[in-house]
Formats: sequence, C-alpha cells, structure tokens
Amino acid sequence: MACYNELIQLEFGEVRAQFKLRACNSLFTALEKSQEAIEITSEDHVIQYVNPAFETVMGYQIGELIGKELTEVPINEKKADFLDTINSCIKIGKEWQGMYYAKKKNGDSIQQNVKILPVVGQGGKIRHYVSISRLCNDNNKAEKTCERVQAESQTDIQTSRHKDRRKGSLDVRSTTSRGSDGSSQRRHSSMARIHSMTIEAPITKVINIINAAQESSPMPVAEALDRVLEILRTTELYSPQLGTKDEDPHTSDLVGGLMTDGLRRLSGNEYILSAKQTHQVAGSLISPISLNDIPPRITQAMENEEHWDFDIFELEAATHKRPLVYLGLKIFARFGICEFLNCSESTLRSWLQVIEANYHSSNSYHNSTHSADVLHATAYFLSKERVKQTLDPIDEVAALIAATVHDVDHPGRTNSFLCNAGSELAILYNDTAVLESHHAALAFQLTTRDDKCNIFKNMERNEYRTLRQAIIDMVLATEMTKHFEHVNKFVNSINKPLAALEENGNNGDGESIKTVLTSPENRILIKRMLIKCADISNPCRPIEQCIEWAGRISEEYFAQTDEEKRQGLPVVMPVFDRNTCSIPKSQISFIDYFITDMFDAWDAFADLPNLMQHLDNNFKYWKGLDERKLRSLRPPPPE
Repeated sequence: MACYNELIQLEFGEVRAQFKLRACNSLFTALEKSQEAIEITSEDHVIQYVNPAFETVMGYQIGELIGKELTEVPINEKKADFLDTINSCIKIGKEWQGMYYAKKKNGDSIQQNVKILPVVGQGGKIRHYVSISRLCNDNNKAEKTCERVQAESQTDIQTSRHKDRRKGSLDVRSTTSRGSDGSSQRRHSSMARIHSMTIEAPITKVINIINAAQESSPMPVAEALDRVLEILRTTELYSPQLGTKDEDPHTSDLVGGLMTDGLRRLSGNEYILSAKQTHQVAGSLISPISLNDIPPRITQAMENEEHWDFDIFELEAATHKRPLVYLGLKIFARFGICEFLNCSESTLRSWLQVIEANYHSSNSYHNSTHSADVLHATAYFLSKERVKQTLDPIDEVAALIAATVHDVDHPGRTNSFLCNAGSELAILYNDTAVLESHHAALAFQLTTRDDKCNIFKNMERNEYRTLRQAIIDMVLATEMTKHFEHVNKFVNSINKPLAALEENGNNGDGESIKTVLTSPENRILIKRMLIKCADISNPCRPIEQCIEWAGRISEEYFAQTDEEKRQGLPVVMPVFDRNTCSIPKSQISFIDYFITDMFDAWDAFADLPNLMQHLDNNFKYWKGLDERKLRSLRPPPPE
C-alpha cells in the first residue's frame, strides 16, 4: 500500500510536472510559429513575452519590450476611456474582443482584430494576460472608424456581463471558433470588415444606449431592460400582440386574415386569377362624355359630392355600376388635375374608363364603387384646412390617382388566400404585399401602354418619377400588415409634436409647426394616413351606408370561406362562415381593433367631428344588435 501511495505521489508530482514541461516546449514552438501576433503580460501589465509575428508586425525587437510596462511602450491605444473599457472587462476575468488601433515603431498606425484573455492561476487570481492580434485587411481607415468600434466593443463587454441572465443567448465568438481553419479565417476577415463599417441604424444606437444604461442599473432595472432589448430585436415593432382582453374569435380572424400573408401552401392546389387578362374598354363605353354633357340623373346624384354624407350608392345606381368615371371627372376637375398633368379631359376620361373596366363588378365589395368611395373620401380629406396647409399640389395629384387605382383588378380574395392557394400573383410577388404590389404595377401598365389614356405622357421626367413614387407608396400603404406601423409613426412623428407645440402656446403659424407639417418625411406619413383612412372609412359613414358596406364586405369574406372549403385550403377567417357569422360582432371587432385609434389620430390632425359622430353612432348600433344576440345586418321588422 505504501508503494502504491508513493507511485500516486510521483504521478501527480514529478511525472505530471515533466509532462507539463514537455508540453510547454510544444506550446512555445506553436507560439513561435504562429502567424498571429501574441503578447503575454503579467497581472501588472508588464510585458513578459512577444512572439516573432509580433516583432514583425510592430517593428520592435523582443529585447526592446521584455520587462517594460505597456504604458512605457508607445504601441497601444491611448484613448483613456477605451483602455478603461478593456480593463474593466479583463480584470473581472472576462475575455475581450474588438478592433484596436496600434502604433508601430516607425509611427505608422495599424488596425488589428484583438482578443485579450486573462489567465487565472492558483487561488483564482489573474496571473497573466494573453493578447492575440490579427491584422485587418484595411489598415487605412480613419480614426473615426476606431471610435465607432470602441462603442461596439463596449457593447460586447456589457452584453457579456449580462449574458448569464439571458436564457438561450448564443456566444458568437465560441460559435465562430468551431469551423474549419479556412472557415475560421474567412469569418475573421468578415468580422473585421463588419466592425469597420460606419453604417449604424438608429435602432442600433438605441440598443447601445440601453446596454450602457444596464451597467449602472440595479438588478430589477437591468432585467427589465433585458426584456426591452428582446422586444426591440424583433421585426414586428409596431404590431400589437393580442392580449387576454382581445382574445375574441372575430378579432383574431380579422387580424389573421388582414395582417398576415397566410400559411404556406401544403397541397397541390393552385389559384389562378380569373381576370388574368386585363380588360379593354368596349367601344360602346367610350362615349364623348365630359362634365358638360353628363346625364341629368348622374349630375343630380353628384350634387353634394363635396360633403361627407354624399351617397355613393345612389351614384352607383345612376351610372349602372360605373361611378368611378363620372365621380373621377368631377373631382379631378375640381382639383385641376388635367392642368397639373398637362393632359386633355378626353385623355383623363379614357384613363378613368380603362381603370374602371379593370375593377371586377362581380366582387361584392372590392369593385369600382369602393374605388369611387375611397376617391371621394380622399378628396374630402384633401379639402380640410390642416391637410391643405401641409401637402403640395403634386401630393394632392398623387393621392387622388392612388385612391382611384388602389384596388384595380382585385380578385375579391385576401392576400392570405392567394398565398395559401399558391396563386400566380403570390409567386410573382414572393408572398409579400401581393395585391397591393399588383394594383400599383398594373395601374402603370394600363396607363402607359396606350397614348390615348396615358395621363402622364406630357410630364417632365423627374416630376413624373416623383409622382410615380408617391402613388406607389400610397397604394402600398393600404396593405394591412403595416397598419399599426403607419398609425404609430403618424402619432409619434406628427400628433405628439403638434400637441406639445400647442400646449406651449405655439398654436399659430409658427416655424416649428410648419417644420412638423411640411418636412418631406412627415408629408409621406400624412399621405399614407390619409389614404389608409379613406380606404377603411366605412364605419365613419352615415348609418345606412355603413350597413351596406358591412354587408358587402361580409359577403366577400363568406365567398372566400366557401371557396377555401371547396378547395381544401386553410380557412383564413373561420368566423366568416355564412351560416354562423355574427356581422355585428365582426364590425365591433374591426372598429375596436383597427378603426378607433386610427381615426382618433386622424381627427386630431384634420378635425373631423362629423366622422367621429358617425363612428360613435355606428358602433352603438352594432353593439345594440349584438346585445340582442342578433347576427344579421338589421334588426327584424316589428311584428
């Protein structure tokens, strides 16, 4: 037994020590041959070793460095805050990695990708620091880049301090090291380029500020900021998540149907638009109408088109379901569109007829009457004083044209349906804003393919491009997946700054208010909000119009559900089953979830008390039906 104990002591004493010494020889050989510059210092930052690669890169001989403190040799970054940042990390035993500017013996500045590792000895104390440096590909970057990197490396440090609280977090550095040597080399090179980029998004700055704030925050605050960072790193920053109060099947189905691009197709079913070919205008429709020879009944139906209570359904009946041409001619004349575009009234008339011919009259909702209704609402909003102060003539022209074309060739099915069915349009537009992209593209195709209806043919090139971009932007803004993003940006960029200025007594035509109203960025937000409100303004119409529109959209959704069941597709909105659906509940959910906040914001900007009164009356009407457990558009007639 004594022999056995002695053998154990030898193994763990002299034998192990011999093995370690032999290993040290191998390690030093590896260090000497390494292409990376390696520097080892004591815990007091006295240089103890540099390898030949370090000598080559920095231009010093080993004898000039050994035994000297880092502060004595002008090879290191001199920015005090940067050095403090590094030291605060490595002194607590954390590895530091980042970009670093060093100075060679000849005075040249070089940029390096540096990793500094603390070496912990007996008793848990740090005994050495090992610095491993790799030259960056581009060493001619300005000092400004270095400062940018300092901020990034500081973020790395702060992240590492808090990573123990972040479940499921991934150490990028350890992941990078797992690849092959060639892969690792490429990653080092890529990371170096990324670190030297000067592009920084505003959200990155916000995240960096929060990370910095966590350093000096108590634990509960730091944990709360962790949750904030998780939210900020998602892509859906503006889309609210349904909470318990919103867990209503009607709301869930509306959100699922209007705010997603659907499930991916699981079967071989394919949905081809029945209206694949665009419609030509029949010769009998191209009558030489102008504002001077419109039939009396149609003229009468349009008498009060400048008022919000204008009845679009009366015009629909008078024009035999072709209200867009007539209302378009009148509204475009009122806003001087032909003069702005330098086109004749006959060209405008031909254009309106082509656009209207490419709306599907078979759709119960998305037809040319809906387009005319949105055009009317757009013109009404453009006439409001605050809007007139804000937008330029080209904005008005863009808004009216966008309203006219915003749903052209709509198939009467949602984006989700088209994506689930694997439609040609969904494939063409990669399941993203499928219909809105189609409406905008087709509108310009229809317009420019024939001089007789090309309202843009006489425009100067740059002005046309500006107008075209504005029209496209407004049509794309009608896509419901971005609904909350547009509304929130409008509130935060326009409503709140204006309210703050007015509270401070600057409610006149001050420069500050003018700046808020007329900056290019804010004008874009206003135009998006304008067309969005015009597009879904049905709940703000007089009660009879509101009821009619509710019936039409419900019928279109019923037809979609019927077709989904026939084709074996996922049913996007199950509550819109014609046998079981409660229309009052669907309207209540739509108003609660989409309409109220948006129109509160728009009313605060444009001053629309009549619309808000209609909205209130209509909401009470639907609530009354729902409280009576009625599922229909109207109460039963009294007996």
